[in-house]
Parts: sequence; structure tokens; C-alpha cells
Amino acid sequence: MSHDGGLHGPNDDEKNLPGSYTVDGNGAGEHPVLADHLARKLSARQVQMIAIGGTIGTGLFLGTGKALATGGPASLLISYFLVGCIVFVTMLSLGEMAAFIPIAGSFCTFAGRFVDDAFSFALTWNYWFNDAVSTAADLVALQLLLQYWTTTTDFPGWALSLIFWFLLILANIITVRAYGELEYWLCLLKVVTIVIFIILGVVVNCGGNNTHTYIGARNWYIGDAPFVDGIGGFASVFVTAAFAYGGTESIAITAGETQNPTKNIPRVVKNVFWRILLFYILSVLLIGLNVAYNTNDLSNESSATSPFTIVFQMAGSNVAGSFINAVIMTSVISAGNHALFAGTRLLYTLAVNGHAPRFFGKLNRGKVPWVAVLATSAIAGLCFGASFIGAGKLWTWLQNIVGVSNQLSWIAIGIASLRFRAALAAQGKTHLLPFKNWTYPWGPWCCVIFTSFLVLVQGWSCFSPQFSGVDFVSFYLELPVMLVMYVAWKAWKRTSIVRLEEMDLDTDVYVLQPEDVKREERRKTLKGKVSVALAWVF
Repeated sequence: MSHDGGLHGPNDDEKNLPGSYTVDGNGAGEHPVLADHLARKLSARQVQMIAIGGTIGTGLFLGTGKALATGGPASLLISYFLVGCIVFVTMLSLGEMAAFIPIAGSFCTFAGRFVDDAFSFALTWNYWFNDAVSTAADLVALQLLLQYWTTTTDFPGWALSLIFWFLLILANIITVRAYGELEYWLCLLKVVTIVIFIILGVVVNCGGNNTHTYIGARNWYIGDAPFVDGIGGFASVFVTAAFAYGGTESIAITAGETQNPTKNIPRVVKNVFWRILLFYILSVLLIGLNVAYNTNDLSNESSATSPFTIVFQMAGSNVAGSFINAVIMTSVISAGNHALFAGTRLLYTLAVNGHAPRFFGKLNRGKVPWVAVLATSAIAGLCFGASFIGAGKLWTWLQNIVGVSNQLSWIAIGIASLRFRAALAAQGKTHLLPFKNWTYPWGPWCCVIFTSFLVLVQGWSCFSPQFSGVDFVSFYLELPVMLVMYVAWKAWKRTSIVRLEEMDLDTDVYVLQPEDVKREERRKTLKGKVSVALAWVF
């Protein structure tokens, strides 16, 4: 991507603002650097766990309840499986690009460098809003979970959201190391919770419940199950699944602050997603088997109960339900923490690329874009609207908006991947890839086509049995907004699609550092191999 001012070293006035200069590759040659100014303080241990934490969150713990209520157990399982396959291919495509050019903007920057600057402008603003709204959705989810113990008259939900709103801002504004360590332990708690739930879910289904009866697949045959509300219910579950899986792709945003990203990002992509897919598929299967779709308070306008909490209640006591509800609250906080982190880095990228005012790229002493943190967290103030329209209804609307935004991002990643590989072939640089997407070219093409189809049909329920204007807006708002932003920027800046031969495949390419080599050598020792094995498990 071209930039004004040439290549130069940063002077004192530029140290805290995005710019461009050349770094020495320690004998490996020099590469121009545009967006690689953030501190690389996230370890492989933290990145691995953050990759899991970015996905296991509100969508799984709370969204599965709404999906089960609106689509039934079969719709729930099929949609989560199909969307999981889409995300897997998307992550392979993204990992290939992020390992080669590991920058904080990730796929949003790739959209401009490999496709069109106007495409990058529209996509990045869209995804920044996505992360900001995700933070708001997580804060609303806290209000829903609080209602398990109390009512809004006893303790207002907005007060709880306000408390954690400030805590998330502090965690993200101090230093990236503080964010990484907090997220690591919260994510570890989530993984342990999922494992316990899977074991307990099997026990409950086999008769270890408060009625001491075998459940089996009984809930798949009651009422309208397994497909509730026909094609409309089935289609509507996909946006919920997209919301649940959303965040997987944002792990590449941490590439700008990851040690030795050419090695660690591929490891994350190859290893972590299979664990996530395993957690999701097993979890939704057990939820569909153990929890009936017509369970009270599973999902309504004012409240929502997590199906995880219901299963723990079935195990024997309300104490177990209270425990898992508390754990789910920490998971929701973790998801909000991750969304705020990703949104902040995207706003920083917008400033670096000239798509937002330059002051959004200002860094503090810890090399954290603190102005971007404050601006992104401000949008999360949407969560306080729950006091007026109902937390359950607001959460559903926010979930739909975020789900569609996630899908648009997956489409963009597929398009960028196709262009990236075509340019590498045209310039004879394919051999330089540190990690290759083995599904290319059919994988990205399938992702683009199938996801585009889902975006168009998943709003079926807002047309039938009667038209719902508000639901229609939540399903399709993102489409015209992104199109208008693309056309407006393209017309104003007169951008054009980047030619394959002219595509910039040099700027921000990561150069292996001496400490990276030492780290890889340590991994080959017996102690290193043991650490790797433990890291894979935990």
C-alpha cells in the first residue's frame, strides 16, 4: 500500500503516531514498515488461549438458547456445523495472509492492499462498528445473566454494565500485556467450563438428573421439533451461529503484537480451531438433547436463561446453576474484553491508513492506542438502552447486526485471499509463504458464495408470518451501509482495483528477529517440547 513521505526513521514527534520507516532485518534485508508500531508483547501461550476466548463467549453460552428456541435442536446443530466449516476455511485463508504480513489491521488492511482501498475503508469501518457493538452486546448479556438471581428493581442491570464497562476500558488502556494476561486466565476458565459441561451433559442425558430418567433424543420429537418454525426458523439460526463464531477471525488482529507471528499465527490457525469446533459441535448437540426448545425463559424480550445453566440445574441443584451462571458471566466479560481489543486495533488501523483522523492512532508509553480505546468503548454505551426496550430484545437486535457483520468479513477475507494468491503467482513469490492454505482455490470460493447466500436468506423470519421492520433492519442494515461507504470513498478518492503486478507484497512483511530464532531453538529441546504439549492441552 502506498503512503506519502517515503521511508524514513521516526523523529520525536512521530514516536506516538502511525507513520512509515525502514527496519533492519538483521542481515535479512530491509522492508518498509507502515503499520508495525505496536508492542509485540503477546506470547504464544496468550495468543493460543485468546484465539479460543475470542470465539467461546456470549454466542455459545447465551446465543444457543435463542437459536434452540427459534429453530429447534436440528436447526441448531446443522447451522453451527455448516458455519463452523465456513469459519475453518476462512481461518486458513486469513492465517496464510497474516503469517506473511502480520499487522494489526489484518484482513481489513489486506482488503485495501489486495483488492481496493475503498473496499478496505468500508470493511474496516464496518468491522470496527461490529466490535464496538459486540462489546455492547456482551454488556447487555451481563444484564440478562444477572436476572437469574435478581430483578431489575433489586439491582439495576445498567449499573452492572457500567461497572464492567469501566473495568474493560482500564484493562485495554494500560498495556497489551495486561490485556493478554487477563484474557488468558478468563479464557482458561471458559475452556475448563466447557469440558465440565460436556461431561455433565452426557451424565444428565443418561439419567444423572433430578428426575433420574433417561432423556436420550426425546427433546428432538416433542412439539414442532426437531425443526421449529420450518424454513424461517432454520434460516434465522444461521445469523445466531455467525454471531457465536464471530471473533475467530479477529485473532489475526493480534498478529501485530504477537511474538514471531510467522510461526505462531499458523500454529494458532491449525491447532485452535479444531478445538473450538469440537467444543461447539459437542456443546450444541448436548444442549439440543437435554434442553427442550420450549423451555420457559430460554429466550424472550425481557430475559434469557443460558441453556448451560439449565443443564447444570438438571444435574441436581440450584447451587450448580448459580455456579455456572457466575462462570458464564466471566466468559461474557472475556468476550467483551476481546471485542474491545480488536475494535481498538481496527480504529488504530483506520488512522494509520488515512481512513480516520490521525489522532486515533496516538499511542501511550505502553504502545497502546489509547484514544482508539476510548472511542471504541464509547459505542458500547448502547448497552444502557436495555433499560428502555428490554435487555432480551436489545440483545437479539445487536446479535443480528454483529452476526451479519461477521459474515461480510468472512466474504471479504475470501475475496482478499483469492487476490493475494493470484498476485503472488503473478509476481513469482508464492514460494515465500511461511504457511499455505491447502483449500485454495476452492475453499475461498465456497466461502464467498455460500456466505453471500446466507446473508440474503437468513432474514426470512422478518418477512413471515408478518413483516417486522425492526427485525428487517437488524438483519440487513449492514448491507446498504457498507455499499454506500464503498461507493462514496471510491468516488471521492477515485480509487481503483489494484493490479496483480502492482500489488504491494513487501511492506510490513515480517523479518525474523534473533530472539525468534532463539525461541524456536528452545522449542526443540525436551523442556520446550513438554511446554508445547502442555500449551496444546491448556
